[in-house]
Amino acid sequence: MGQDQTKQQIEKGLQLYQSNQTEKALQVWMKVLEKSSDLMGRFRVLGCLVTAHSEMGRYKEMLKFAVVQIDTARELEDADFLLESYLNLARSNEKLCEFHKTISYCKTCLGLPGTRAGAQLGGQVSLSMGNAFLGLSVFQKALESFEKALRYAHNNDDAMLECRVCCSLGSFYAQVKDYEKALFFPCKAAELVNDYGKGWSLKYRAMSQYHMAVAHRLLGHLGSAMECCEESMKIALQHGDRPLQALCLLCFADIHRSRGDLETAFPRYDSAMSIMTEIGNRLGQVQALLGVAKCWVARKALDKALDAIERAQDLAEEVGNKLSQLKLHCLSESIYRSKGLQRELRAHVVRFHECVEETELYCGLCGESIGEKNSRLQALPCSHIFHLRRFGSRLSCQHFGRPRWADHLSPGVQDHPGQHGETPSLLKIQKLPRHGGGSL
Repeated sequence: MGQDQTKQQIEKGLQLYQSNQTEKALQVWMKVLEKSSDLMGRFRVLGCLVTAHSEMGRYKEMLKFAVVQIDTARELEDADFLLESYLNLARSNEKLCEFHKTISYCKTCLGLPGTRAGAQLGGQVSLSMGNAFLGLSVFQKALESFEKALRYAHNNDDAMLECRVCCSLGSFYAQVKDYEKALFFPCKAAELVNDYGKGWSLKYRAMSQYHMAVAHRLLGHLGSAMECCEESMKIALQHGDRPLQALCLLCFADIHRSRGDLETAFPRYDSAMSIMTEIGNRLGQVQALLGVAKCWVARKALDKALDAIERAQDLAEEVGNKLSQLKLHCLSESIYRSKGLQRELRAHVVRFHECVEETELYCGLCGESIGEKNSRLQALPCSHIFHLRRFGSRLSCQHFGRPRWADHLSPGVQDHPGQHGETPSLLKIQKLPRHGGGSL
């Protein structure tokens, strides 16, 4: 198969894929991969296969094609292609919750010589790295990476990238329990979709609606949460997006649990767990099992709750997610306290405090825990986060061995009341008008 025919077949596959004929598109692309001798065409078709398998939740297949794409990039001896293929390898590992590998491959991308693709893909590399740090509960580094990704998005008028970063920031603030920001950022993502997303994939709308649903539930807005989640699930079903279907099922289950409707919650947790096991989303499995454990606690079935916790703890330790481990130890502590089992209780209290120390979930100004309850937070340019109520005092960052926080603020940021301490690119989201969208 020559160059022209390769190009025609790739385009044919794209048309099939965009019309939701995914399996037919995959057949066309696999045929190109088998028969084409055109290295450029093979590289491009491997990128199509990586993207398609990612959206279908076939992460192991995604990883396989990403590895082949790296070999092809090396044959082409092109630094731009090598950067793109390493980014796909990083994303594949991110989806499989191999977060340390994701960070390593992202650092490889950033360490490659300056390339034309570097300016276009640097933001995506930072986003993937931020998601990996968030998966490991390394919150400061996650925020640093998201800030870098936002700078790329703003500097290049890349509204698609900004949309994706806003969704990740929504997840970040949901985890550290600033629910106001957890809702603000996906709402901003939805606004970007409405303003610039006419030609975008519907997955961007679905993604923003899902993160809005999560934040609404945490705020107790269960009706709004259900509406957003239903909208997201509708799109996910239309496009065969199995990963998003699983997340929506998990969110539905959490909403029903929040309503006290455990009979409806249980089967949705089971369905979410089934898909997440199938696709390899181990962190999602942890979240589903945690929800199941909370349901059993509500029913006073403490032994069943402990069984779910034990399964979740094994997965959380395997993945390296400290925040999930912290939550599971906290729930175990309350169960063993009610059972009067002092030895087990003490063990979980110790592990709980170790996890708090490891995640550094405390305010550097007041020393109180961050993430214990819903609180308004603010981030410094150094990416440390603090309770907003403490910022009026302009105390020094002595806990972290840094100078006064006001000295870190960039010019023009220090003098805005109500905005002290917010990182510059996060401020831009709230303050600056856009001048056209971007594309990935």
